[in-house]
Amino acid sequence: MTGSAALFTDRYELTMVDAALLDGTAHRESLFEAFARRLPDGRRYGVVAGTGRLLELIERFRFEDAELEWLREHEVVRPATLDWLADYRFTGDVWGYREGEAYFPGSPLLTIQASFAEAVMLETLVLSTLNYDSSVASAAARMVSVALGRPLAEMGSRRTNERSAVAAARAAYIAGFDATSNLEAGRTWGIPTMGTAAHAFTLLHDTEEQAFRAQVDAFGPSTTLLVDTYDIARGVELAVAVAGPELGAVRIDSGDLPTVVAAVREQLDSLGAVNTKITVTSDLDEFTIAGLSGAPVDSYGVGTSVVTGSGFPAAGMVYKLVARRDDAGEWIPVAKASSQKASVGGRKNAARRLDSTRTAREELVFVGDGPAGEAEFEAGDELRPLMVQLMDGGAADAAHLGRAGTEAARAHRATVMQELPIEAFRLGRGEAVIPTNYR
Repeated sequence: MTGSAALFTDRYELTMVDAALLDGTAHRESLFEAFARRLPDGRRYGVVAGTGRLLELIERFRFEDAELEWLREHEVVRPATLDWLADYRFTGDVWGYREGEAYFPGSPLLTIQASFAEAVMLETLVLSTLNYDSSVASAAARMVSVALGRPLAEMGSRRTNERSAVAAARAAYIAGFDATSNLEAGRTWGIPTMGTAAHAFTLLHDTEEQAFRAQVDAFGPSTTLLVDTYDIARGVELAVAVAGPELGAVRIDSGDLPTVVAAVREQLDSLGAVNTKITVTSDLDEFTIAGLSGAPVDSYGVGTSVVTGSGFPAAGMVYKLVARRDDAGEWIPVAKASSQKASVGGRKNAARRLDSTRTAREELVFVGDGPAGEAEFEAGDELRPLMVQLMDGGAADAAHLGRAGTEAARAHRATVMQELPIEAFRLGRGEAVIPTNYR
């Protein structure tokens, strides 16, 4: 496998370009849009994630010799198209919602303007990145909201593939998680990393006490000891005996958590370890975290649920051609009209209407150059613009890239959550918390 990701795509992207180059339509200036027709069942908002990763991927999207040779050998496209692919560089413009922004059905999350051939080539890349990262971030944001300020760590690397694990850690961090177990995510994106020992480390030793002593000798008494390999009460007793009352934390990975956590807190306090924290893991999701809101839990570790979008591993986004220039240079709106999958043609802008308390009340999508005059809104209402330019002439805005872009997205997500109505954070089934209206 080479370093290029150009073939991590669908064949029809290339065959469309092949045919369009042949008939002369490949160079028509076009406008593509990524959006979600609906939110996953029961969700009241989504969180945009993956934008920073996507911009970097677009800048590096290249067909190298190995990819071109494979395409030639398998006769995927004509030789003339291979020559075009060899020189492929995205030179268009991209606008979209900032990473970390809340979104709703119909939100124009990403708009790409370029020649048809340049823009259609990016469909799979755009959707694979935004669908997965936004799904993880949307699920993670729900977990953050019910954790009530208690730290959360992402630890789902073993429940997804090696590349998705890094993307998931970043998306969860943007959504408000505090750390990850994934070291590559720490190296690449600057996310704090965490982790001490698994049950295997305890089972390696002849006794649980020996395992605890080895860990404390290596990392000091502030470490976190896993106390549920055998008997939890006995494990807690040994942990405090070995590390002393200054033991940093104990981790619980099994059992009826509300009952177990209460008993462990009482036991730690009775042993004088009143500052020792309790972290829980054990297949948590937003519902089990909410169920522990009244328990003396200090932090959570979440694996499978966060990296799988808590049951929705893709956000349901699509990428559609919404406008193209005609031979006279005029923009022509185009749209799919089939039942259940209709789209709205034309260039779009978007803004969120906030009331006098700065609570979001409406998502407004302006078809054309909008937004239009604000006189139609109630006194005290304001419109917050949602779309920013992300790429200009194929060059990404550096503010959205790398570690700094990740931190900016995390901060933006925290601000946006304060705008949403309180109903947004209910876990029960419901529709989008604010409507999306076209003007």
